[in-house]
Amino acid sequence: MPDTLKAQHTAKLTAGHVLYSDMGRILCSITEDSLGWHDPIAGHSNAELVHKKYGEGHYQERRNDWFRNSHDLFLVELGKHGLGLRDLVPNANFFSKTVVAADGSLTFSPDHSTPGSTVVLRMDMNVLVVLNTCQHPLDPGPAYAPQPVQLAIHRAPPPPANDPCRLSCPENGRGFLNNETYFSLLPS
Repeated sequence: MPDTLKAQHTAKLTAGHVLYSDMGRILCSITEDSLGWHDPIAGHSNAELVHKKYGEGHYQERRNDWFRNSHDLFLVELGKHGLGLRDLVPNANFFSKTVVAADGSLTFSPDHSTPGSTVVLRMDMNVLVVLNTCQHPLDPGPAYAPQPVQLAIHRAPPPPANDPCRLSCPENGRGFLNNETYFSLLPS
């Protein structure tokens, strides 16, 4: 996430932005976005934060309504692929808006996303995507209430030379060139 933000001189994600690898390659592009702002800064929840905010909520008592946290869910899913804590990277909080004030403090916008909001990601490299619907770590709501998300997967052609994500800033153009160089060096 640090390379994603500094390369594009931004503190938010929206259409035209891309997510970078630490090697300067484009992992995925945001090709469509109905909200105009997704949070790449605030991180994710952990067990301590969820317990402090919502109290006890174990599976044995609450079944599918038990209180989960993003950190542990990410690690469970990464573990299924032989990955672990060292592979957990900074995340993007899609459908969330967190504004950074002049003093560096973060403010969560609770009414930013509405039902029907969409974001379209094009995967520009082979990536492992790990998703969860836990509440944002700064969500001020007093009740544990993750919201549903619908996911659809489609094949997409490679980005053309006039792709808006490629052209949104010079750094992105170089990132796509890094992708093309990388893929040209792979054995056929």
